[in-house]
Amino acid sequence: MEQGEIKVEMKTEQKSMGKRIVEQITGIFAPIINIITAASILKGVIMLLAGMGVLEADSGVYRIFYACSDGFFYFLPFFLAHTASKQWKTDPFISMLIPVTMLYPGLVDLLENGDGTMHFLGIPIQTAVYHSSVLPVLFAIGLLVFLEKGCDRILPDAIKGFTKPILCILVVLPLTFLVFGPMGTLIGNALTFIFEILYEFSPILAGAFMGFVIQPMVCIGAHWSIVPVCINNIAVNGYDMILPLLGAAVYGQAGSALAIAFLYDKTEKNREKRQGAFQASLAAVLGVTEPALFGVNVAIMRSMVTACAAGALGGAMVGAAGTRCSSFAFPSFLTCVVYVGPGFGVFLLSMVVGFGAAFAMIFLQKKKIKKLINEN
Repeated sequence: MEQGEIKVEMKTEQKSMGKRIVEQITGIFAPIINIITAASILKGVIMLLAGMGVLEADSGVYRIFYACSDGFFYFLPFFLAHTASKQWKTDPFISMLIPVTMLYPGLVDLLENGDGTMHFLGIPIQTAVYHSSVLPVLFAIGLLVFLEKGCDRILPDAIKGFTKPILCILVVLPLTFLVFGPMGTLIGNALTFIFEILYEFSPILAGAFMGFVIQPMVCIGAHWSIVPVCINNIAVNGYDMILPLLGAAVYGQAGSALAIAFLYDKTEKNREKRQGAFQASLAAVLGVTEPALFGVNVAIMRSMVTACAAGALGGAMVGAAGTRCSSFAFPSFLTCVVYVGPGFGVFLLSMVVGFGAAFAMIFLQKKKIKKLINEN
């Protein structure tokens, strides 16, 4: 075989591996995309009605429906455990024990807000955010796949029913809290450190950097690491300059998803995907990007990169303007009030630019993206 042929084969193998990874991600998130979209729209409407004074924030109606919509995202690991278990053929009940432990009330405060004094067999457990997280539960169930196969091979049938869950949990849970949980925090902290260095050098570069990386951070749950930084900035300085940089990235996801919706052929085969992309775009406009991320853009990587590039463009604008926010709220048109002040006009413009740039850039790549759509 000639060298050129070897290179072609290697490239094909790499592509097929990438495609398999995307298919696995899609298989896990596709069953819950509609409920993610429904929860995000419900949350947006409830917040909008409260902001307009139609509903009181302490009323039963607001509290019940807000708990329903926000609770879905809080307990997202449960839903992911269920879909990942079906996708990877693990025992659904063993799989559910993982998020049950992650979000057990007695552990949540220690794991998410503790001072790092909790130990497992003398090994310190790092603080990490487990509610609304993605990586820890998926890595844990990925490990569970191999553990269950090993148990099925070596355990006698007479005792397998109760010993397999015990053995699997004895291995999975420690690794979840010692390794998988802190991973997102470590990645997020590293990116935040890079941002701080860039901001001192150039707010424009820092804005472009955060605008580009924030949505990939959402994909792996690493975005929660910036929350304490932003809250601390507000507590110490009375304002934060990180959150405004993220608005264009949110609307970049919305614009990209909307463009993809228009690129789908109006056939019966693509009707559900087309509708899903429209709904994902609406959810992103309301400030929730998960439907656009996992339902549309991650599966079409060129679309994801385009949305991130649009976010970088808007982030650079906001960085140059020095926009601030006075209290903690992830950016969307529903939370604009906390961004009123110096650079507010540029902040609003950046979201329009993020949306429009992503939408336009998708259509500039129309032929290539249509080909990718057909491959999916």
